[in-house]
Amino acid sequence: MSHLDTLITDHLDLWTAAVRPKSSAGRGSNSKLELTGIKKLRELILELAVRGKLVPQDPNDEPASVLLERIAAEKARLVKEGKIKKPKALPEISEEDKPFGLPEGWEWVKLGEIGYDHGQKTPDSSFTYIDVGAINKEMGFIDSPTVMAASDAPSRARKIVKSGTIIYSTIRPYLLNIAVIDEDMSPEPIASTAFAIIHPFDGVLSSYVYRYLRSPCFVNYVESVQTGIAYPAINDKQFFNGIIPLPPTEEQHRIVAKVDELMALCDQLERRSESQLAAHQTLVETLLAMLTDSADADELAQNWARLSTHFDTLFTTEASIDALKQTILQLAVMGKLVPQDPSDEPASALLARIAAEKAQLVKEKKIKKEKPLPAISENEKPFELPQGWAWCYLQEITFLITDGKHGDCNNLDNSGFYFLSAKNIQNGKLVYDNARQIVESEFAEIHQRTDLEAGDICMVNTGATVGKMAMAQDHIYTRKTTFQKSVAVIKVASNYISNRYVALFLESEIPNLLKLSGGSAINNLLLGDLKRKLLPLPPLVEQHRIVTKVAELMVICDQLKSRLKTSQQTQLALAESLVEGALS
Repeated sequence: MSHLDTLITDHLDLWTAAVRPKSSAGRGSNSKLELTGIKKLRELILELAVRGKLVPQDPNDEPASVLLERIAAEKARLVKEGKIKKPKALPEISEEDKPFGLPEGWEWVKLGEIGYDHGQKTPDSSFTYIDVGAINKEMGFIDSPTVMAASDAPSRARKIVKSGTIIYSTIRPYLLNIAVIDEDMSPEPIASTAFAIIHPFDGVLSSYVYRYLRSPCFVNYVESVQTGIAYPAINDKQFFNGIIPLPPTEEQHRIVAKVDELMALCDQLERRSESQLAAHQTLVETLLAMLTDSADADELAQNWARLSTHFDTLFTTEASIDALKQTILQLAVMGKLVPQDPSDEPASALLARIAAEKAQLVKEKKIKKEKPLPAISENEKPFELPQGWAWCYLQEITFLITDGKHGDCNNLDNSGFYFLSAKNIQNGKLVYDNARQIVESEFAEIHQRTDLEAGDICMVNTGATVGKMAMAQDHIYTRKTTFQKSVAVIKVASNYISNRYVALFLESEIPNLLKLSGGSAINNLLLGDLKRKLLPLPPLVEQHRIVTKVAELMVICDQLKSRLKTSQQTQLALAESLVEGALS
Protein backbone atom coordinates (compact mmCIF):
# COMPACT_ATOMS: atom_id res chain seq x y z
CA MET A 1 0.00 0.00 0.00
CA SER A 2 1.39 3.45 -0.99
CA HIS A 3 1.99 6.33 1.41
CA LEU A 4 -1.08 8.16 0.04
CA ASP A 5 -3.31 5.08 0.35
CA THR A 6 -2.29 4.91 4.00
CA LEU A 7 -2.83 8.66 4.41
CA ILE A 8 -6.40 8.25 3.15
CA THR A 9 -7.36 5.03 4.93
CA ASP A 10 -5.74 5.95 8.28
CA HIS A 11 -7.66 9.25 8.40
CA LEU A 12 -11.03 8.36 6.85
CA ASP A 13 -12.98 9.95 9.72
CA LEU A 14 -11.05 13.18 9.39
CA TRP A 15 -11.54 13.51 5.62
CA THR A 16 -15.30 12.87 5.98
CA ALA A 17 -15.73 14.98 9.15
CA ALA A 18 -14.05 18.08 7.72
CA VAL A 19 -17.08 19.97 6.40
CA ARG A 20 -18.12 23.59 6.25
CA PRO A 21 -21.29 25.50 5.30
CA LYS A 22 -21.59 26.34 1.61
CA SER A 23 -21.58 30.02 0.77
CA SER A 24 -25.09 29.64 -0.63
CA ALA A 25 -27.68 26.90 -0.59
CA GLY A 26 -31.41 26.31 -0.33
CA ARG A 27 -33.08 26.58 3.05
CA GLY A 28 -32.86 23.53 5.27
CA SER A 29 -31.21 21.19 2.79
CA ASN A 30 -28.22 18.90 3.30
CA SER A 31 -26.60 20.71 0.39
CA LYS A 32 -25.85 23.48 2.89
CA LEU A 33 -22.71 21.48 3.74
CA GLU A 34 -19.64 21.25 1.58
CA LEU A 35 -17.61 18.06 2.11
CA THR A 36 -14.43 20.10 2.40
CA GLY A 37 -12.20 17.30 3.67
CA ILE A 38 -12.98 15.13 0.62
CA LYS A 39 -12.60 18.15 -1.67
CA LYS A 40 -9.12 18.77 -0.17
CA LEU A 41 -8.30 15.09 -0.56
CA ARG A 42 -9.14 15.26 -4.29
CA GLU A 43 -6.92 18.34 -4.65
CA LEU A 44 -4.12 16.59 -2.75
CA ILE A 45 -4.30 13.56 -5.07
CA LEU A 46 -3.96 15.79 -8.15
CA GLU A 47 -1.19 17.87 -6.59
CA LEU A 48 0.85 14.81 -5.62
CA ALA A 49 0.24 13.35 -9.09
CA VAL A 50 1.69 16.34 -10.95
CA ARG A 51 4.63 16.62 -8.53
CA GLY A 52 5.69 13.04 -9.26
CA LYS A 53 4.84 11.84 -5.74
CA LEU A 54 1.85 9.63 -6.50
CA VAL A 55 3.52 6.67 -8.25
CA PRO A 56 7.16 5.55 -8.15
CA GLN A 57 9.51 6.53 -11.00
CA ASP A 58 11.01 3.80 -13.20
CA PRO A 59 14.59 4.53 -14.39
CA ASN A 60 13.85 2.38 -17.47
CA ASP A 61 11.20 4.86 -18.71
CA GLU A 62 12.25 7.01 -21.64
CA PRO A 63 12.85 10.51 -20.10
CA ALA A 64 10.57 13.45 -21.01
CA SER A 65 13.55 15.27 -22.61
CA VAL A 66 13.66 12.60 -25.36
CA LEU A 67 9.87 12.83 -25.77
CA LEU A 68 10.22 16.61 -26.24
CA GLU A 69 12.82 16.08 -28.99
CA ARG A 70 10.34 13.81 -30.81
CA ILE A 71 7.57 16.38 -30.32
CA ALA A 72 9.78 19.09 -31.85
CA ALA A 73 10.39 16.87 -34.91
CA GLU A 74 6.67 16.05 -35.22
CA LYS A 75 5.76 19.73 -34.91
CA ALA A 76 8.22 20.65 -37.69
CA ARG A 77 6.74 17.93 -39.93
CA LEU A 78 3.12 19.07 -39.35
CA VAL A 79 4.09 22.68 -40.10
CA LYS A 80 5.86 21.61 -43.29
CA GLU A 81 2.79 19.61 -44.38
CA GLY A 82 0.60 22.68 -43.69
CA LYS A 83 -1.47 20.81 -41.07
CA ILE A 84 -0.69 23.32 -38.32
CA LYS A 85 0.53 26.90 -38.35
CA LYS A 86 4.10 27.62 -37.36
CA PRO A 87 3.79 28.35 -33.63
CA LYS A 88 5.11 31.62 -32.21
CA ALA A 89 8.17 31.19 -30.00
CA LEU A 90 7.16 31.07 -26.32
CA PRO A 91 9.24 32.75 -23.59
CA GLU A 92 11.80 30.58 -21.80
CA ILE A 93 10.78 29.10 -18.43
CA SER A 94 12.88 30.75 -15.73
CA GLU A 95 13.75 29.05 -12.43
CA GLU A 96 11.40 31.51 -10.66
CA ASP A 97 8.50 30.29 -12.85
CA LYS A 98 8.85 26.72 -11.58
CA PRO A 99 6.59 26.23 -8.53
CA PHE A 100 8.35 23.05 -7.33
CA GLY A 101 11.17 20.65 -8.18
CA LEU A 102 10.56 17.62 -10.40
CA PRO A 103 11.74 14.00 -10.25
CA GLU A 104 14.49 12.68 -12.51
CA GLY A 105 13.22 12.20 -16.08
CA TRP A 106 10.51 14.91 -15.87
CA GLU A 107 10.61 18.35 -17.59
CA TRP A 108 8.85 21.69 -17.14
CA VAL A 109 7.37 22.80 -20.45
CA LYS A 110 4.84 25.33 -21.75
CA LEU A 111 1.39 23.97 -22.62
CA GLY A 112 1.81 25.48 -26.07
CA GLU A 113 4.83 23.21 -26.66
CA ILE A 114 3.10 19.90 -25.95
CA GLY A 115 0.05 20.42 -28.15
CA TYR A 116 -1.58 22.56 -30.81
CA ASP A 117 -4.83 24.25 -31.79
CA HIS A 118 -6.72 22.90 -34.84
CA GLY A 119 -7.76 26.42 -35.84
CA GLN A 120 -11.22 27.78 -36.62
CA LYS A 121 -13.86 27.58 -39.34
CA THR A 122 -17.37 28.83 -40.00
CA PRO A 123 -19.66 25.78 -40.18
CA ASP A 124 -20.67 25.11 -43.83
CA SER A 125 -22.83 22.03 -43.22
CA SER A 126 -24.53 20.24 -40.31
CA PHE A 127 -22.17 20.01 -37.34
CA THR A 128 -22.00 18.81 -33.70
CA TYR A 129 -21.89 21.92 -31.51
CA ILE A 130 -20.01 21.72 -28.21
CA ASP A 131 -20.60 24.55 -25.76
CA VAL A 132 -20.08 24.69 -21.99
CA GLY A 133 -23.48 23.10 -21.35
CA ALA A 134 -22.51 20.05 -23.44
CA ILE A 135 -19.75 18.81 -21.13
CA ASN A 136 -19.75 16.68 -18.02
CA LYS A 137 -17.00 18.54 -16.17
CA GLU A 138 -16.88 16.09 -13.24
CA MET A 139 -16.17 13.13 -15.55
CA GLY A 140 -14.34 15.15 -18.20
CA PHE A 141 -16.19 14.09 -21.36
CA ILE A 142 -18.81 15.44 -23.79
CA ASP A 143 -22.23 14.60 -22.41
CA SER A 144 -24.92 16.33 -24.46
CA PRO A 145 -23.70 18.00 -27.67
CA THR A 146 -26.21 19.51 -30.10
CA VAL A 147 -26.40 18.71 -33.82
CA MET A 148 -27.11 21.95 -35.70
CA ALA A 149 -27.60 23.11 -39.27
CA ALA A 150 -24.94 25.50 -40.56
CA SER A 151 -27.60 28.21 -40.93
CA ASP A 152 -28.36 27.99 -37.18
CA ALA A 153 -24.72 28.21 -36.08
CA PRO A 154 -24.14 30.77 -33.30
CA SER A 155 -21.29 33.22 -33.89
CA ARG A 156 -19.24 31.43 -31.18
CA ALA A 157 -19.33 28.07 -33.01
CA ARG A 158 -15.90 28.27 -34.65
CA LYS A 159 -13.21 26.06 -33.03
CA ILE A 160 -12.28 22.79 -34.72
CA VAL A 161 -11.88 19.81 -32.36
CA LYS A 162 -11.08 16.11 -32.91
CA SER A 163 -10.88 12.93 -30.86
CA GLY A 164 -8.16 13.44 -28.25
CA THR A 165 -8.55 17.25 -28.11
CA ILE A 166 -8.84 18.87 -24.68
CA ILE A 167 -11.22 21.81 -24.30
CA TYR A 168 -10.79 24.31 -21.44
CA SER A 169 -13.36 27.03 -20.70
CA THR A 170 -11.48 30.31 -20.37
CA ILE A 171 -14.53 32.17 -18.99
CA ARG A 172 -15.02 31.74 -15.23
CA PRO A 173 -12.22 29.13 -15.24
CA TYR A 174 -12.73 28.45 -11.51
CA LEU A 175 -15.78 26.35 -12.55
CA LEU A 176 -13.32 23.87 -14.15
CA ASN A 177 -15.39 23.32 -17.29
CA ILE A 178 -12.78 21.05 -18.89
CA ALA A 179 -13.23 17.91 -21.02
CA VAL A 180 -11.50 15.58 -23.45
CA ILE A 181 -13.14 14.79 -26.81
CA ASP A 182 -12.94 11.03 -26.31
CA GLU A 183 -14.44 9.76 -29.59
CA ASP A 184 -14.84 10.55 -33.26
CA MET A 185 -18.06 12.51 -33.70
CA SER A 186 -20.40 12.71 -36.65
CA PRO A 187 -21.27 15.20 -37.98
CA GLU A 188 -18.00 17.15 -37.57
CA PRO A 189 -17.64 18.64 -34.06
CA ILE A 190 -17.18 22.42 -33.63
CA ALA A 191 -16.59 23.96 -30.19
CA SER A 192 -17.43 27.38 -28.81
CA THR A 193 -14.79 30.13 -28.81
CA ALA A 194 -15.31 30.19 -25.02
CA PHE A 195 -12.86 27.24 -24.96
CA ALA A 196 -9.09 27.15 -25.34
CA ILE A 197 -8.27 24.10 -27.49
CA ILE A 198 -5.19 21.91 -27.12
CA HIS A 199 -4.52 18.69 -29.02
CA PRO A 200 -1.47 16.94 -27.47
CA PHE A 201 1.32 15.54 -29.64
CA ASP A 202 2.02 11.78 -29.62
CA GLY A 203 3.49 10.68 -26.28
CA VAL A 204 1.48 13.22 -24.24
CA LEU A 205 -1.75 11.73 -22.87
CA SER A 206 -4.89 13.89 -23.10
CA SER A 207 -6.03 12.20 -19.87
CA TYR A 208 -2.87 13.37 -18.06
CA VAL A 209 -3.18 16.96 -19.37
CA TYR A 210 -6.88 17.02 -18.38
CA ARG A 211 -6.02 16.05 -14.81
CA TYR A 212 -3.20 18.61 -14.65
CA LEU A 213 -5.55 21.41 -15.77
CA ARG A 214 -7.77 20.58 -12.75
CA SER A 215 -4.86 20.51 -10.26
CA PRO A 216 -4.22 23.26 -7.68
CA CYS A 217 -0.94 23.98 -9.47
CA PHE A 218 -2.64 25.11 -12.71
CA VAL A 219 -5.63 26.66 -10.87
CA ASN A 220 -3.17 28.89 -8.96
CA TYR A 221 -1.52 29.95 -12.23
CA VAL A 222 -4.89 30.84 -13.80
CA GLU A 223 -5.90 32.87 -10.73
CA SER A 224 -2.65 34.83 -11.02
CA VAL A 225 -3.29 35.90 -14.64
CA GLN A 226 -7.10 36.10 -15.01
CA THR A 227 -8.85 39.47 -15.37
CA GLY A 228 -12.36 40.58 -14.39
CA ILE A 229 -14.27 40.14 -11.13
CA ALA A 230 -17.87 39.06 -11.85
CA TYR A 231 -16.78 37.03 -14.92
CA PRO A 232 -13.05 36.40 -14.58
CA ALA A 233 -11.41 35.07 -17.73
CA ILE A 234 -8.09 34.22 -19.35
CA ASN A 235 -7.23 34.35 -23.06
CA ASP A 236 -5.74 31.66 -25.29
CA LYS A 237 -2.28 33.22 -25.10
CA GLN A 238 -2.30 33.02 -21.28
CA PHE A 239 -3.55 29.44 -21.47
CA PHE A 240 -0.75 28.27 -23.80
CA ASN A 241 1.80 30.19 -21.73
CA GLY A 242 0.95 28.11 -18.65
CA ILE A 243 3.60 25.55 -17.69
CA ILE A 244 3.06 21.81 -17.15
CA PRO A 245 5.31 19.24 -15.44
CA LEU A 246 5.80 16.56 -18.09
CA PRO A 247 6.57 12.96 -16.96
CA PRO A 248 7.76 10.15 -19.22
CA THR A 249 4.87 8.71 -21.29
CA GLU A 250 4.83 5.42 -19.36
CA GLU A 251 4.61 7.27 -16.05
CA GLN A 252 1.74 9.39 -17.41
CA HIS A 253 -0.21 6.13 -17.89
CA ARG A 254 0.58 5.02 -14.32
CA ILE A 255 -0.38 8.43 -12.89
CA VAL A 256 -3.75 8.51 -14.68
CA ALA A 257 -4.58 4.97 -13.51
CA LYS A 258 -3.65 5.79 -9.89
CA VAL A 259 -5.53 9.11 -9.87
CA ASP A 260 -8.66 7.35 -11.16
CA GLU A 261 -8.34 4.62 -8.53
CA LEU A 262 -8.03 7.17 -5.71
CA MET A 263 -10.80 9.40 -7.08
CA ALA A 264 -13.10 6.36 -7.09
CA LEU A 265 -12.29 5.97 -3.38
CA CYS A 266 -13.18 9.67 -2.87
CA ASP A 267 -16.48 9.05 -4.69
CA GLN A 268 -17.26 6.23 -2.25
CA LEU A 269 -16.40 8.44 0.74
CA GLU A 270 -18.59 11.22 -0.67
CA ARG A 271 -21.57 8.92 -1.24
CA ARG A 272 -21.18 7.50 2.26
CA SER A 273 -20.95 10.98 3.80
CA GLU A 274 -23.96 12.30 1.89
CA SER A 275 -25.97 9.21 2.80
CA GLN A 276 -25.03 9.64 6.48
CA LEU A 277 -25.92 13.35 6.39
CA ALA A 278 -29.30 12.59 4.78
CA ALA A 279 -30.03 9.84 7.34
CA HIS A 280 -28.95 12.16 10.16
CA GLN A 281 -31.24 14.95 8.94
CA THR A 282 -34.18 12.53 8.65
CA LEU A 283 -33.56 11.37 12.22
CA VAL A 284 -33.43 14.96 13.47
CA GLU A 285 -36.65 15.87 11.64
CA THR A 286 -38.43 12.78 13.05
CA LEU A 287 -37.37 13.56 16.62
CA LEU A 288 -38.28 17.25 16.27
CA ALA A 289 -41.71 16.25 14.93
CA MET A 290 -42.13 14.28 18.17
CA LEU A 291 -41.78 17.60 20.01
CA THR A 292 -44.40 19.43 17.93
CA ASP A 293 -46.74 16.43 18.30
CA SER A 294 -46.58 16.68 22.11
CA ALA A 295 -50.09 17.04 23.53
CA ASP A 296 -49.19 19.77 26.05
CA ALA A 297 -46.33 21.50 27.86
CA ASP A 298 -45.91 18.59 30.32
CA GLU A 299 -45.55 15.97 27.57
CA LEU A 300 -43.26 18.37 25.69
CA ALA A 301 -41.05 18.71 28.78
CA GLN A 302 -40.67 14.91 28.93
CA ASN A 303 -39.87 14.64 25.20
CA TRP A 304 -37.45 17.58 25.41
CA ALA A 305 -35.65 15.93 28.34
CA ARG A 306 -35.18 12.75 26.26
CA LEU A 307 -33.93 14.74 23.30
CA SER A 308 -31.60 17.05 25.23
CA THR A 309 -29.47 14.14 26.47
CA HIS A 310 -28.50 13.50 22.81
CA PHE A 311 -27.92 17.11 21.72
CA ASP A 312 -24.21 16.56 21.09
CA THR A 313 -24.83 13.68 18.67
CA LEU A 314 -28.02 15.00 17.06
CA PHE A 315 -27.27 18.67 16.39
CA THR A 316 -23.97 18.34 14.56
CA THR A 317 -24.82 20.29 11.39
CA GLU A 318 -26.03 23.85 10.77
CA ALA A 319 -29.13 22.44 9.04
CA SER A 320 -30.07 20.39 12.13
CA ILE A 321 -29.59 23.38 14.47
CA ASP A 322 -31.68 25.57 12.13
CA ALA A 323 -34.37 22.87 12.19
CA LEU A 324 -34.24 22.91 16.00
CA LYS A 325 -34.67 26.71 16.02
CA GLN A 326 -37.65 26.43 13.68
CA THR A 327 -39.19 23.75 15.92
CA ILE A 328 -38.78 25.95 19.02
CA LEU A 329 -40.59 28.78 17.23
CA GLN A 330 -43.34 26.39 16.10
CA LEU A 331 -43.82 25.03 19.62
CA ALA A 332 -43.95 28.59 20.96
CA VAL A 333 -46.81 29.68 18.70
CA MET A 334 -48.71 26.41 19.26
CA GLY A 335 -48.84 27.05 23.00
CA LYS A 336 -46.69 24.03 23.83
CA LEU A 337 -43.53 25.73 25.03
CA VAL A 338 -44.69 27.14 28.38
CA PRO A 339 -47.59 26.02 30.61
CA GLN A 340 -50.89 27.96 30.55
CA ASP A 341 -52.21 29.77 33.63
CA PRO A 342 -56.05 29.80 33.85
CA SER A 343 -55.89 33.08 35.81
CA ASP A 344 -54.36 34.95 32.80
CA GLU A 345 -56.74 37.38 31.08
CA PRO A 346 -57.82 35.58 27.85
CA ALA A 347 -56.74 36.78 24.42
CA SER A 348 -60.37 37.48 23.44
CA ALA A 349 -60.42 40.34 25.99
CA LEU A 350 -57.23 41.80 24.43
CA LEU A 351 -58.83 41.71 20.97
CA ALA A 352 -61.97 43.46 22.26
CA ARG A 353 -59.92 46.26 23.85
CA ILE A 354 -57.76 46.71 20.71
CA ALA A 355 -60.92 46.93 18.54
CA ALA A 356 -62.38 49.60 20.87
CA GLU A 357 -59.17 51.67 20.79
CA LYS A 358 -58.90 51.41 16.98
CA ALA A 359 -62.53 52.59 16.63
CA GLN A 360 -61.72 55.60 18.82
CA LEU A 361 -58.56 56.42 16.81
CA VAL A 362 -60.58 56.21 13.56
CA LYS A 363 -63.17 58.56 15.09
CA GLU A 364 -60.37 61.00 16.00
CA LYS A 365 -58.98 60.60 12.43
CA LYS A 366 -55.62 59.43 13.77
CA ILE A 367 -55.75 56.18 11.76
CA LYS A 368 -57.69 55.16 8.65
CA LYS A 369 -60.65 52.80 8.87
CA GLU A 370 -59.60 49.33 7.72
CA LYS A 371 -61.47 47.14 5.31
CA PRO A 372 -63.19 44.45 7.40
CA LEU A 373 -61.85 40.92 6.99
CA PRO A 374 -64.11 37.82 6.85
CA ALA A 375 -64.68 35.71 9.95
CA ILE A 376 -62.09 32.94 10.42
CA SER A 377 -63.66 29.58 9.61
CA GLU A 378 -62.77 26.35 11.44
CA ASN A 379 -61.22 24.94 8.24
CA GLU A 380 -58.71 27.80 8.09
CA LYS A 381 -57.30 27.17 11.57
CA PRO A 382 -54.08 25.10 11.16
CA PHE A 383 -54.10 23.64 14.68
CA GLU A 384 -56.05 23.66 17.94
CA LEU A 385 -55.18 26.36 20.46
CA PRO A 386 -54.91 26.06 24.26
CA GLN A 387 -57.57 27.51 26.55
CA GLY A 388 -57.39 31.32 26.70
CA TRP A 389 -55.80 31.71 23.23
CA ALA A 390 -57.56 33.05 20.11
CA TRP A 391 -57.03 33.05 16.35
CA CYS A 392 -56.92 36.51 14.78
CA TYR A 393 -55.67 38.29 11.67
CA LEU A 394 -52.40 40.21 11.93
CA GLN A 395 -54.41 43.30 10.92
CA GLU A 396 -56.54 42.98 14.09
CA ILE A 397 -53.59 43.47 16.45
CA THR A 398 -51.79 46.23 14.51
CA PHE A 399 -52.51 49.94 13.98
CA LEU A 400 -50.73 50.00 10.61
CA ILE A 401 -49.12 47.63 8.09
CA THR A 402 -47.51 49.57 5.25
CA ASP A 403 -44.43 49.60 3.06
CA GLY A 404 -41.91 52.21 1.92
CA LYS A 405 -41.79 54.50 -1.09
CA HIS A 406 -42.67 52.97 -4.47
CA GLY A 407 -39.98 54.94 -6.26
CA ASP A 408 -36.62 56.58 -5.76
CA CYS A 409 -35.36 59.63 -3.89
CA ASN A 410 -32.56 62.16 -4.37
CA ASN A 411 -29.46 61.50 -2.30
CA LEU A 412 -28.06 64.20 -0.03
CA ASP A 413 -25.01 63.12 1.96
CA ASN A 414 -25.00 64.12 5.63
CA SER A 415 -28.64 65.27 5.50
CA GLY A 416 -29.32 63.09 8.57
CA PHE A 417 -32.47 61.62 6.94
CA TYR A 418 -32.15 57.93 6.11
CA PHE A 419 -33.74 55.94 3.27
CA LEU A 420 -33.14 52.26 4.11
CA SER A 421 -33.70 49.11 2.05
CA ALA A 422 -33.64 45.33 2.61
CA LYS A 423 -29.82 45.30 2.77
CA ASN A 424 -29.94 47.56 5.87
CA ILE A 425 -31.71 44.83 7.87
CA GLN A 426 -29.01 42.58 9.31
CA ASN A 427 -28.99 40.23 12.32
CA GLY A 428 -32.25 41.63 13.69
CA LYS A 429 -31.09 45.27 13.56
CA LEU A 430 -31.34 48.32 11.33
CA VAL A 431 -27.81 49.00 10.09
CA TYR A 432 -26.91 52.60 9.26
CA ASP A 433 -23.30 52.08 8.07
CA ASN A 434 -23.09 53.55 4.54
CA ALA A 435 -26.89 53.92 4.50
CA ARG A 436 -28.46 56.27 1.93
CA GLN A 437 -29.37 59.78 3.10
CA ILE A 438 -31.94 61.83 1.21
CA VAL A 439 -33.33 65.35 0.85
CA GLU A 440 -35.39 66.40 3.91
CA SER A 441 -38.46 67.45 1.89
CA GLU A 442 -38.63 64.01 0.20
CA PHE A 443 -38.09 62.30 3.56
CA ALA A 444 -40.99 64.23 5.12
CA GLU A 445 -43.33 63.05 2.36
CA ILE A 446 -42.47 59.33 2.85
CA HIS A 447 -42.23 59.56 6.63
CA GLN A 448 -45.92 60.40 6.82
CA ARG A 449 -46.49 56.94 5.34
CA THR A 450 -44.19 54.86 7.59
CA ASP A 451 -43.65 57.13 10.66
CA LEU A 452 -41.08 54.80 12.25
CA GLU A 453 -41.12 54.52 16.06
CA ALA A 454 -39.30 52.35 18.60
CA GLY A 455 -40.94 48.92 18.76
CA ASP A 456 -42.10 48.88 15.12
CA ILE A 457 -41.29 45.67 13.23
CA CYS A 458 -39.45 46.27 9.94
CA MET A 459 -39.69 43.28 7.62
CA VAL A 460 -38.28 42.65 4.14
CA ASN A 461 -41.22 42.00 1.81
CA THR A 462 -39.48 41.91 -1.59
CA GLY A 463 -36.54 39.90 -2.97
CA ALA A 464 -34.60 36.82 -1.88
CA THR A 465 -34.63 37.67 1.87
CA VAL A 466 -38.39 38.00 2.44
CA GLY A 467 -39.14 37.65 6.16
CA LYS A 468 -35.83 39.06 7.42
CA MET A 469 -36.72 41.40 10.29
CA ALA A 470 -35.46 44.11 12.60
CA MET A 471 -37.22 45.83 15.47
CA ALA A 472 -36.79 49.61 15.56
CA GLN A 473 -34.97 50.68 18.72
CA ASP A 474 -35.16 53.92 20.68
CA HIS A 475 -32.34 55.40 18.60
CA ILE A 476 -31.34 58.91 17.55
CA TYR A 477 -31.96 57.92 13.91
CA THR A 478 -35.33 56.18 14.38
CA ARG A 479 -37.56 59.23 13.84
CA LYS A 480 -35.33 60.19 10.89
CA THR A 481 -35.64 56.85 9.10
CA THR A 482 -37.89 55.76 6.28
CA PHE A 483 -37.82 52.92 3.76
CA GLN A 484 -37.82 51.85 0.16
CA LYS A 485 -40.67 49.63 -1.07
CA SER A 486 -38.73 46.46 -0.19
CA VAL A 487 -39.44 46.90 3.54
CA ALA A 488 -42.81 46.70 5.33
CA VAL A 489 -43.42 48.47 8.65
CA ILE A 490 -45.73 46.72 11.13
CA LYS A 491 -47.03 48.81 14.03
CA VAL A 492 -48.23 46.46 16.77
CA ALA A 493 -50.91 47.59 19.25
CA SER A 494 -48.21 47.36 21.90
CA ASN A 495 -50.37 48.37 24.89
CA TYR A 496 -52.07 44.99 24.56
CA ILE A 497 -49.68 42.85 22.53
CA SER A 498 -45.97 42.02 22.89
CA ASN A 499 -44.29 43.17 19.66
CA ARG A 500 -41.55 40.61 20.39
CA TYR A 501 -44.16 37.84 20.36
CA VAL A 502 -45.46 39.10 17.00
CA ALA A 503 -41.89 39.18 15.63
CA LEU A 504 -41.34 35.65 16.96
CA PHE A 505 -44.56 34.51 15.23
CA LEU A 506 -43.50 36.11 11.92
CA GLU A 507 -40.10 34.42 12.18
CA SER A 508 -41.83 31.05 12.64
CA GLU A 509 -43.79 31.83 9.45
CA ILE A 510 -40.82 32.71 7.19
CA PRO A 511 -41.03 29.43 5.15
CA ASN A 512 -44.76 30.10 4.56
CA LEU A 513 -44.17 33.80 3.81
CA LEU A 514 -41.61 32.81 1.18
CA LYS A 515 -44.15 30.48 -0.47
CA LEU A 516 -46.80 33.19 -0.30
CA SER A 517 -44.44 35.69 -1.95
CA GLY A 518 -43.49 33.50 -4.90
CA GLY A 519 -40.56 31.46 -3.54
CA SER A 520 -37.85 32.88 -5.84
CA ALA A 521 -35.28 35.69 -5.98
CA ILE A 522 -38.05 38.07 -7.15
CA ASN A 523 -40.41 37.39 -4.24
CA ASN A 524 -43.03 40.00 -3.51
CA LEU A 525 -45.09 39.62 -0.33
CA LEU A 526 -48.29 41.63 -0.78
CA LEU A 527 -49.41 43.81 2.15
CA GLY A 528 -52.92 42.36 1.80
CA ASP A 529 -51.54 38.84 2.34
CA LEU A 530 -49.59 40.07 5.37
CA LYS A 531 -52.68 41.72 6.89
CA ARG A 532 -54.67 38.48 6.40
CA LYS A 533 -51.99 36.32 8.05
CA LEU A 534 -53.60 34.16 10.77
CA LEU A 535 -51.90 34.56 14.14
CA PRO A 536 -52.40 32.36 17.25
CA LEU A 537 -52.74 34.90 20.09
CA PRO A 538 -51.99 33.94 23.72
CA PRO A 539 -52.89 35.99 26.78
CA LEU A 540 -50.47 38.95 27.22
CA VAL A 541 -48.77 37.48 30.31
CA GLU A 542 -48.18 34.21 28.45
CA GLN A 543 -46.80 36.13 25.46
CA HIS A 544 -44.07 37.49 27.75
CA ARG A 545 -43.38 34.01 29.18
CA ILE A 546 -43.07 32.61 25.65
CA VAL A 547 -40.68 35.37 24.51
CA THR A 548 -38.45 34.77 27.54
CA LYS A 549 -38.40 30.99 27.04
CA VAL A 550 -37.63 31.25 23.31
CA ALA A 551 -34.74 33.65 24.02
CA GLU A 552 -33.35 31.19 26.56
CA LEU A 553 -33.54 28.25 24.11
CA MET A 554 -32.08 30.29 21.22
CA VAL A 555 -29.00 30.91 23.39
CA ILE A 556 -28.57 27.11 23.61
CA CYS A 557 -28.90 26.86 19.79
CA ASP A 558 -26.31 29.61 19.31
CA GLN A 559 -23.95 27.80 21.71
CA LEU A 560 -24.42 24.60 19.68
CA LYS A 561 -23.64 26.53 16.48
CA SER A 562 -20.58 28.14 18.03
CA ARG A 563 -19.29 24.76 19.20
CA LEU A 564 -20.01 23.27 15.79
CA LYS A 565 -18.09 26.07 14.06
CA THR A 566 -15.10 25.54 16.35
CA SER A 567 -15.22 21.78 15.71
CA GLN A 568 -15.45 22.32 11.92
CA GLN A 569 -12.50 24.75 12.02
CA THR A 570 -10.45 22.19 13.98
CA GLN A 571 -11.27 19.41 11.51
CA LEU A 572 -10.39 21.67 8.56
CA ALA A 573 -7.11 22.70 10.19
CA LEU A 574 -6.24 19.03 10.74
CA ALA A 575 -7.10 18.18 7.12
CA GLU A 576 -4.97 21.10 5.90
CA SER A 577 -2.02 20.06 8.06
CA LEU A 578 -2.26 16.51 6.62
CA VAL A 579 -2.20 18.02 3.10
CA GLU A 580 0.81 20.20 3.92
CA GLY A 581 2.61 17.22 5.47
CA ALA A 582 1.99 15.12 2.37
CA LEU A 583 3.29 17.85 0.04
CA SER A 584 6.41 18.71 2.04
